[in-house]
Amino acid sequence: MTITLPLEPQEEANLNALARAKGLSAEALVREALKGLLAGASSIPNGAPSEPATGAALVAAMQASPYKETDLQPARSPLRARDIVL
Repeated sequence: MTITLPLEPQEEANLNALARAKGLSAEALVREALKGLLAGASSIPNGAPSEPATGAALVAAMQASPYKETDLQPARSPLRARDIVL
């Protein structure tokens, strides 16, 4: 597969400078970075989750939140209505 990635001139200069500093070609440096990225991707599950999502899982996630004091209820105010004479 071939991927074309347009770079800004400054990005290209930085990439080439970093590759030279490491004694690599720009292609080899990008391939090295890609290998590291793909190695970390093996921990990402693909497809459907192993367990179906439940309300209990949602409650557990919300209880584990560091923002427990956040009020999730929307602000309520009376609806504006006109008096109707029947």
